[in-house]
Amino acid sequence: MFAAQKVVRRVAGRRKHRILVVRKVAKTLRESCFALARGVISDFGLTNLFRVNKSDMTIRHANGNEIIFAGLDDVEKLKSIYNITSIWIEEASEIEDTDFRQLDIRLRGESDSYKQIILSLNPVYHGHWILQEFVGPNWTAKKPNTTVHHSTFKDNRFLDEEQKEVLEAFKDVDEYYYTVYCLGEPGVLGKTIFPAKIVSERIAYLRNKKPLKRGFFAYEYEDEKIVDSSIKWVDDWETGYIAIYEEPKRGYPYVIGGDTAGDGSDNFTGQALNNVTGNQAAVLKHQFDEDLYTRQIYCLGKHYNQALEAIETNFSTFPVKELQRLGYWHQFKREAIDEISKKKYHKYGFQTTKLSRPLIIARLVQAVREHPELFNDIATLEEMLTFVRNEKGKAEAQEGKHDDLILGLAIAHYARGQEIDNPPAEKIALPETLPPDLRRDLEADPAALAHWLSQHKKYN
Repeated sequence: MFAAQKVVRRVAGRRKHRILVVRKVAKTLRESCFALARGVISDFGLTNLFRVNKSDMTIRHANGNEIIFAGLDDVEKLKSIYNITSIWIEEASEIEDTDFRQLDIRLRGESDSYKQIILSLNPVYHGHWILQEFVGPNWTAKKPNTTVHHSTFKDNRFLDEEQKEVLEAFKDVDEYYYTVYCLGEPGVLGKTIFPAKIVSERIAYLRNKKPLKRGFFAYEYEDEKIVDSSIKWVDDWETGYIAIYEEPKRGYPYVIGGDTAGDGSDNFTGQALNNVTGNQAAVLKHQFDEDLYTRQIYCLGKHYNQALEAIETNFSTFPVKELQRLGYWHQFKREAIDEISKKKYHKYGFQTTKLSRPLIIARLVQAVREHPELFNDIATLEEMLTFVRNEKGKAEAQEGKHDDLILGLAIAHYARGQEIDNPPAEKIALPETLPPDLRRDLEADPAALAHWLSQHKKYN
């Protein structure tokens, strides 16, 4: 109704307007947008100023302005349309992004007013291209020339109290239905691996919240090494690729899981967890070169009390080896078998296999189901809603979507077992036999103390 009223008012009030109204299928227009526009003209008392052509589905104002209705399947009619000054796409969730691009380039007619495209739609799933391209957190607009309006039945002045009570009752009957179809939050498409209702509710809760800060780490690089004392945080809310949700707590152990870019993956990711609480403390996501990714992961680990870092090595061992070269010793160790001697030994880095992948995903699903309050990153949660089981039963991202954040987080949760999980005591009684220099270093550096305790658990 809002869109129809705006289209009619613009045509009646400004010169040089030729507005195109479209839906995916032409036959759905006659009983929807076309009928609605005619009703609005009548309600406004402007019937004598408009000429309606029912066969062609066009409406012309006395000032020469015109509203044209066409379906995207009506190719011949669309070819003949020119000098379009605005477009209203109803049920925009039905069209593809390629359809939108074609409509966008038709917006080139002369007008006395601004040009505009209106996309009106009901709730869609989180991964839909419209949400990805136009809608940011808290229903903000991602693009400077875009306005996002999100409304629900609570904003509808024409609903009576009885109708509102019926809709409110869904909250007790079906919370997921209420969240999506009453509150207008995005839903899910297909059978997800993660509990869709729980994840959707967590996303809805986080819509009005921001990270503590967003940015990246800057550092000095001398003699092929990072100078630890030079590491500093740089705030960058626009393009920063690290989101901080919890500042490091003094003496607390942290774990970082990392997924490296490989087949079907375009991003390097890092997920930092408080290993005492399991809280998602920080998230890194970017299309890096491997060396730059490793340096940011190095700095992130230093920031979080020399965190235990578990970096995936399926596609490349460079990040793990580079961390070693940079002097980062606190890394996840996996068990391996020497092919010649058949003896077991340990290697740095996490290996995703046919056995380990289902295990780490299952553990993460359990964590989401039991403690959704520990997950703070909307982008990670949105990946969960497009993470499905394919025809062969494998859990993976839907076609065209990503699972980099999920896998980094799953690795982090699995690696927690190799790090201590108790908060620092007010005072730890270190053994008297320790060399004085070592005792002094441990008492002065919580990160070094946490690592030392992880190697000497009898003193925990």
